[in-house]
Amino acid sequence: MEEHLVDWSRAQFALTAMYHWIFVPLTLGLGFIVAIMETIYLKTNDEFWKKTTKFWMSLFAINFAIGVATGIIMEFEFGTNWANYSWFVGDIFGAPLAVEGILAFFMESTFFAVMFFGWEKVSKGFHLLSTWLVAIGSNLSALWILVANAWMQYPIGMTFNPNTVRNEMNNFWDVLFSPVAISKFLHTIGSGYVLASLFVIGVSAWYLLKKRDILFAKKSMIIGATFGLITSIFLILSGDESAHQIALKQPMKLAAMEGLYEGEEKVGIVAFGLLNPKKTMTNDENTFLFDFTIPYALSFLSFHDINAYVPGIKDLVYGNEERGILSVEEKMQKGKVAIEALESYKGAKKTSNEFLLNNSKILLDENMKYFGYGHIKNKEDVIPPVSITFYSFHIMVGLGTWFTILFALVLFLSTKKEILNYRIILKLTLFSIPLGYIASEAGWVVAEVGRQPWAIQDLMPVGIATTKIATTNVMISFFIFAILFTVLLIAEIKIMTKQIKIGPNGGH
Repeated sequence: MEEHLVDWSRAQFALTAMYHWIFVPLTLGLGFIVAIMETIYLKTNDEFWKKTTKFWMSLFAINFAIGVATGIIMEFEFGTNWANYSWFVGDIFGAPLAVEGILAFFMESTFFAVMFFGWEKVSKGFHLLSTWLVAIGSNLSALWILVANAWMQYPIGMTFNPNTVRNEMNNFWDVLFSPVAISKFLHTIGSGYVLASLFVIGVSAWYLLKKRDILFAKKSMIIGATFGLITSIFLILSGDESAHQIALKQPMKLAAMEGLYEGEEKVGIVAFGLLNPKKTMTNDENTFLFDFTIPYALSFLSFHDINAYVPGIKDLVYGNEERGILSVEEKMQKGKVAIEALESYKGAKKTSNEFLLNNSKILLDENMKYFGYGHIKNKEDVIPPVSITFYSFHIMVGLGTWFTILFALVLFLSTKKEILNYRIILKLTLFSIPLGYIASEAGWVVAEVGRQPWAIQDLMPVGIATTKIATTNVMISFFIFAILFTVLLIAEIKIMTKQIKIGPNGGH
C-alpha cells in the first residue's frame, strides 16, 4: 500500500509540474519579446509597433494568468503530499521559494497591472519600464524556483541537525551560486526563450499562410527569428555546461541519458539510436539495436577532455576501485551506519550519555553524505528508467538542433528573400510550435526522471519523502487536478486561437 502511495504522490506532482511547464516557458521568453517591440515603439513613435506590442501582450497575459494557477497548486503539494521532505529540508528549500513569492512574483504581478491596463494612464516611458520589469520579474521567479530545484539535484550549503532531524542552511550564497543552480537557470530560461520565439514565428507564419496582416507578420517574424537564433546559440552553450555539471554531480543520470552501461575512455555520443529492450545491467546483450555515434564527444561534453573516462551504469552500481568509485552496496552500508548513528545519538541524548553522544555525532557526520542510501533496499533501485531518460534526452537535443536551423532559415528568408514564396517553410514553422513544447517537457523529464530514485540526491529517496496519508485521497486529488488542468489548457488554447484569429487590427 505504501508503494502505491508513493507512486500516486509522484504521479500527482509530475502531472502538476508538467502542466505548469506548458505555460511557464512562453511567459519567460514572450515577456522579453514584447518588451523589445515596445522599445521599438518608443524609439520610432510608430503606431504600427504599438499595435504589434499590444497584440503579443494580450497573448502573454492569457498565458501568464493560467500559469499562475498551476504554480500555486504545485507549491501547496509540498506540504500536502511531501511532508517528510518538507520537514527534512524545509529550512533550505523554503528559503528561495519564499524569496520568489515576496520579491519576484510581487514585482511581476504589480507591474503586470500597469503593463496591461496602463497604456493611456501612465507615461510611455513608465509603461515601457513596467513591461521590462514584468519580463525581468518573470525570469527572477524562475531563478529562485530553479535554485530550489538545483539544490535537490546537488544539496549544498547546509548542516544536518540531529536534534531536530532537519537539514539547516548555513550558507545562503552557496545555495544561490551553486554551479548546478547557475547552469540549470541559464539552460532553462534559454529553453523558454526558444519556445517563445517558436511561438512568435509560428503564429506569424499562420498569418502569412492566410495572406493577412502581412506586414505585422513579417516584422514579428524577424524579431522572433532573431531572438530565437541568438537564444538557441545561448541554449547550446548553457547545455554544454549543464551536461558537465551532471557528469560531475549526477553521473548515473548521465549514464542513463546515453544508455552507457560500460564505462569507457574516449567515449562517443549516440547522435541517434534504438535501445535494445532486452538489455539489462546483468546480461551481455548489445545496448543498441542500431546507433550512430559521434566519436569522443561524450568524454569531451562531460569533462572537456576527449580522453576522459566516463563511468557507466555498471561502474556506478558495482563500483570501480581503479577509478575510485564506491559500489552502491558500500554506500548502503555507510548510509545504514549514518541512520544507526542518528538513533544512537537520540538515545544518548535522552540518557545524557556525553561520551556516546559525541561518538555518535562524529560517526553521523562522517557518513551523512550517504544517509539516503541507508533507505535503499536493492542496489538496482538507484538506476533510473534508462529508456525514458535516453529517449527524452535525444528528443530534446534533436529538436533543439532543428530549432536552431529553423531560426536561421526563417531569418534569412525574411530578410534576404520573399518568405511568402516558401509555403513549405511557413508550414514547418507553424507545426514547430508544438515541437517546442515537446522539447521543453522532454528536458524536464531528463532532469527529474534521470535523478530517480532521489527526491534529494543521495540524501532522501522519493519513497521516504511522502506524507503518510490515505492513497485514495491522493488518487482522488490526482484526477481532480487532471480534469482542472486539462480544462485550463483547453481554455487557454481556445482563448489564444480566438485572439489570434481576431488579429492585431481588432480587439484593441
